Amino acid sequence: MYIEVNQLRKTFGGYIASDDVSFGIEKGRLVGLLGPSGGGKTTILRMLAGLETPDSGDIYIDGKRVNDVPAQQRGIGFVFQNYALFRHMSVYDNIAFGLTVQKKPKAYIKARVSELIELTGLKGLEKRYPNQLSGGQRQRVAFARALAPEPHLLLLDEPFAAIDAKVRKELRAWLKSTIERIGITTIFVTHDQEEAVEVADEIMIVSGGRLEQKGSPIDIYKNPHTPFVAGFIGESSQLPEPSRLKGFEDELPGAKAIIRPEFVEIGKPGELATPLAAETGVVRNVFFRGSSWQVEVQLGTQSVFAYRSLEKEALRPGDEVLVLIHRLYLFNDEHSRIVENGMKTDPMPVNI
Repeated sequence: MYIEVNQLRKTFGGYIASDDVSFGIEKGRLVGLLGPSGGGKTTILRMLAGLETPDSGDIYIDGKRVNDVPAQQRGIGFVFQNYALFRHMSVYDNIAFGLTVQKKPKAYIKARVSELIELTGLKGLEKRYPNQLSGGQRQRVAFARALAPEPHLLLLDEPFAAIDAKVRKELRAWLKSTIERIGITTIFVTHDQEEAVEVADEIMIVSGGRLEQKGSPIDIYKNPHTPFVAGFIGESSQLPEPSRLKGFEDELPGAKAIIRPEFVEIGKPGELATPLAAETGVVRNVFFRGSSWQVEVQLGTQSVFAYRSLEKEALRPGDEVLVLIHRLYLFNDEHSRIVENGMKTDPMPVNI
């Protein structure tokens, strides 16, 4: 592993920001640190960078323990959420700053800055100042400045948080392709699931200072290891009494369930292929989601959400519908697992 973190712990007073966190990252990977605000993501990032000192545990980069190595000697590039550009410096001088501090030859600085300006799409903006740039352009300058000293590891702290939604989507694709082209090991912090899934090769989900799960986006989505991950990734709702549902009566007694809309199929009589495995419910709310309807259905004392194609007949609050639940994530104090509906004989449809 290129990066190894072993039982990293950090507290601030009575607050545990990192609770014996351990993980490994292979060289060249683009990894997303994902979790809710206050979960410990940025603290982990700052300890890797040398901006915070762990109370205990070890950090290894390329086989070398770096706990006592100053931040400026770790070979790390850091991009902050607020860009942290020098307002009195031009784009060119901001990018060149780290190289100037290192007293690199002027010819080398000029060639390196020109290379990064080309890489980051800033050509023609070299003489502008930060207040003359858009948010996306400022973030590209910050990215280029972090890359200028040729770091071995790049750390990004919510790099797109201060940028509007449309530009953020464009920068995500740009960042992923640029990192792949450079091949630098990169870790970025985000609380945006869509961002993590779209950009990262691997995701580490952090909550309450603990690492809940690490894996590829699709593996974490399909196989959550903890109730927190199951409820945090994707849209979901919790069912307190899943044993009352058809096909799940004998599964994990006393368990609660987390269910996602894409695992629920709803329809009027005659629309479902296996109606005997379905519950009868009443539509409570219908929400337009652009490519589909999101429908809230009341099942006795419980409610579930499902997606419904715009091509099908529209549903309205008060309509009686059939609800086929294909899959649940069940958990109690000791166990958790994904369970398929035991009464359903057909495979789950791809488009529901």
